[in-house]
Amino acid sequence: MHTQDTAQTWASAVNTVTIGATAAQGGTRGRTVAIGGAKCIPWLAYEGEVGHAPAIAIEIWDAGAEEWPAELTRHYEGVLNDPGAWAKRAAEFGTDLICLRLMGTHPDMANRGADDAVAAVKAVLRAVDLPLVVMGCGVDEKDNVVLPRCCQAAAGENCLFGNVRDKNYRTLVAACLADGHKLIAESPLDVNIAKQVNILAHDVGYPLENIVIYPTTGALGYGLEYAYSIMERGRLAGLGGDALLRQPVMADIGIEAWRAKEAYAPEETLPGLGPAERRGPLWETLTATNHLPAGAELLVLRHPQAVANVRRAIEELAGASSEQ
Repeated sequence: MHTQDTAQTWASAVNTVTIGATAAQGGTRGRTVAIGGAKCIPWLAYEGEVGHAPAIAIEIWDAGAEEWPAELTRHYEGVLNDPGAWAKRAAEFGTDLICLRLMGTHPDMANRGADDAVAAVKAVLRAVDLPLVVMGCGVDEKDNVVLPRCCQAAAGENCLFGNVRDKNYRTLVAACLADGHKLIAESPLDVNIAKQVNILAHDVGYPLENIVIYPTTGALGYGLEYAYSIMERGRLAGLGGDALLRQPVMADIGIEAWRAKEAYAPEETLPGLGPAERRGPLWETLTATNHLPAGAELLVLRHPQAVANVRRAIEELAGASSEQ
């Protein structure tokens, strides 16, 4: 139970970023998703408005996901090489957005070109009417060729594109400006670098209010505590008035949680931890829910059970917050 003297007054609010465009807004999405808007520490409604509820995006790949752990791939059997069909399957699991990661373009994987990536983006846009997040493969030289073409292909849909970093930002910033998309700014668990990336994007003309911060994500048992503290520090600074840290935050949960051997290793390898079919989704769930009080507003997940668990946690937190 809170008392009056525990409440703080904050000087600022988290920016609201809206992803997606309906027909009335020049796009083809069935709805939009807004994140951010909080005027208080996460879920402390007695201090101010809590803003929009955190949103969930299910991650899909254009190619290469056959290497995912079996507990994941069994839920997407038959669609792993068809981004449009995979997006439809993800929509059935109750996601708010689709996050298409273009790993098929990675030079060490399928090394697909821009034409293939564009085809994948268009297939997803045709298959579902959910707002779309598009992320590159993480190799700067390849992303600088592929992502601008994808931005152009999705012009008018108000997608969220990423990622820009302090040493690779000009090409994607220019593409997002030209085609009307929102932008993910990535930084390696460092508040000052997060600010620097935002400064660089802003200096070449990109509005700060259209940026979503990605301070990188730590999985349960693999850096979660440090990731949490950095995310929390950024949120407190933003609420305190720092315009360079007022952006909503994305947490890339699925890819990090399922890298942990505890999430996917067979029970005989890790005796005592229980069956992998339960352990994996729980590992992802706990990684995600522990990011919520730090300020995460967009959670990128993989497992359908984790999606259901995290959705329930968000609803419970929102209900508890409304009773304060």
